[in-house]
Amino acid sequence: MKLGLDPSAPDIHVGHTVVMHKLRQFQELGHEVQLIIGDFTGRIGDPTGKSETRKQLTEEDVKRNAETYQKQAFKILDPVKTTIYYNSSWLAPLNFADVVGLAAKITVARMMERDDFTKRFQSNQPISVHEFFYPLMQGYDSVALESDIELGGTDQKFNLLMGRTLQKEYGKSPQAALMLPLLEGLDGVNKMSKSLGNYIGIDEEPNEIYGKAMSVPDELMLKYYELATDIGIEELNELRAGLSDGTVHPRDAKMKLARTFVRMYHGEEAAAAAENHFVAVFQQRALPEDIEEVVIPAEELSEGRIRIARLLTVLGLQSSASEARRSIQQGAVRLNEEKLLDPNGDIELSMAMYSKSANGSSCGWP
Repeated sequence: MKLGLDPSAPDIHVGHTVVMHKLRQFQELGHEVQLIIGDFTGRIGDPTGKSETRKQLTEEDVKRNAETYQKQAFKILDPVKTTIYYNSSWLAPLNFADVVGLAAKITVARMMERDDFTKRFQSNQPISVHEFFYPLMQGYDSVALESDIELGGTDQKFNLLMGRTLQKEYGKSPQAALMLPLLEGLDGVNKMSKSLGNYIGIDEEPNEIYGKAMSVPDELMLKYYELATDIGIEELNELRAGLSDGTVHPRDAKMKLARTFVRMYHGEEAAAAAENHFVAVFQQRALPEDIEEVVIPAEELSEGRIRIARLLTVLGLQSSASEARRSIQQGAVRLNEEKLLDPNGDIELSMAMYSKSANGSSCGWP
């Protein structure tokens, strides 16, 4: 059973775990898993679903991100029945003649069957030649490992079938392709993605996981339960029936979902503590026990003021200005319980402190 993961970002998120939970089920039935860390393909980046050429990562970026993948993957997979591979071990040694021979096995017309390439071509958006090599490289992974079955999301259909095609071209038995549904992110619209900031990382702090899970749209709760948790089908059916007939309140179902995620990745004790924290801070409006004090460097201020988006990144509440602006637009940032909705707004700072909350960002004045 083959699964490839490109380390385009340092964390595995809940969306990634949909296929990983399925792999774990196969392991429990006796199958062996080939987990491929795409340290070579990750330098190009999968063009699937992209309207423009992705920025290429450096070798250092990929290595840094890949370091965390194995530890995080084993939070779900059985390490005894999992073999980790890095696809640079067979892709990097290919010489130019090998690459030309690989490219000769697929026509440009076949590549243009990809919906994203077709759309970009028809709208005069550039397509770089190296992007055509991504599905070839992912397919060649299956050739190198002689994979029997490859798993992926429904958006990976072209890449998975490329593996079958290339295996036949190289005289191998073609793999079966098993596709699973995509999981929408916290915005309820787009596929869960680090770049969109709508994700729950499985290696995040318990309070962060719990708080993010509480912002899952009500209409997606059952899908999250079904695809991304370890609850059984009977329990899921009971929950679905309870939500339908009104015997289960959506808030309680969501708290159970949040507790389940924390329990799966941090344990029962952490799950209970995260729930207590959430209830105290967000339901009872109590202050957290520990509020970190932060001094803002003078060079970040202009006449004592700072843009809200910049403040969030300086405090470490958001990883980038674009992610901070999205959080503001989505109503996730409050100042003294009042939502800040202007992504270009600024505020005056004097002696400020902040609390790094699980379900957004809060700043308050003493």
